[in-house]
Amino acid sequence: MAKTIVVRTAAKSKAVVGAKARAIAKTEPISAKKTIGKTRNPLAPERIAAILDALRKTYPGVVCALNHKNAWELTVATILSAQCTDVRVNLVTPKLFKAFPTPKAMAAASLPELEELIRTTGFFRNKAKSIQGAARVVTEEFGGKVPQTMEEILTLPGVARKTGNVVLGSWFKIAVGVVVDTHVMRLSRRLELTKETAPEKVERDLMKIIPRGRWIAFSHELIHHGRQVCLARNPRCVDCTLEKLCNSSDKTWRSH
Repeated sequence: MAKTIVVRTAAKSKAVVGAKARAIAKTEPISAKKTIGKTRNPLAPERIAAILDALRKTYPGVVCALNHKNAWELTVATILSAQCTDVRVNLVTPKLFKAFPTPKAMAAASLPELEELIRTTGFFRNKAKSIQGAARVVTEEFGGKVPQTMEEILTLPGVARKTGNVVLGSWFKIAVGVVVDTHVMRLSRRLELTKETAPEKVERDLMKIIPRGRWIAFSHELIHHGRQVCLARNPRCVDCTLEKLCNSSDKTWRSH
């Protein structure tokens, strides 16, 4: 991958993020503030364009953090990622896919076998039922292939719009909507791109202001930014490429 802010170690991350962030932030405009927590015109086209520009420069070529080799593996990994970190999912899926490499094989597995393999992802009993149910539907209704429309992919057990958007966008490169996970939700509200709290409503708001051609990359960029810089607690605003464009009331000036 090209030079990117996404790095593997915490120490390297702090150095690279800080240096690159400051360089990028210098080129970005400043959002006109009204009061703390309120930007004068948060949805102004030029502000949205500046946010997208800064994210693109910060995370060039960024991709989905879930390891996968095909659409089916991505579907399963995304189902498992609910209430679980991508790092944990990536530790679990190699053994899972080695034991049950295809939807047909997973459909024929016993629930105890699946549960044991995915136990550390949390809520493993419900997730085992979901991935096995999804495997059966893919096998019986779609010829062993993950469907390529939102309407069809939502028929798979355990699959909601977030998973549908991840699979359709990351694997098939079909921009149907915007992935809204906890990071996208948090950052979208901090940046005043939405006031909503329900994922489907946040997605609708983002789809109105983000150009369709940026829906897929925008989600990945915000997710990586939320994991590395715009943390839920003590966001590292000093290292943020969006700092001058942000007027969040919970800003901090920590770099670690």
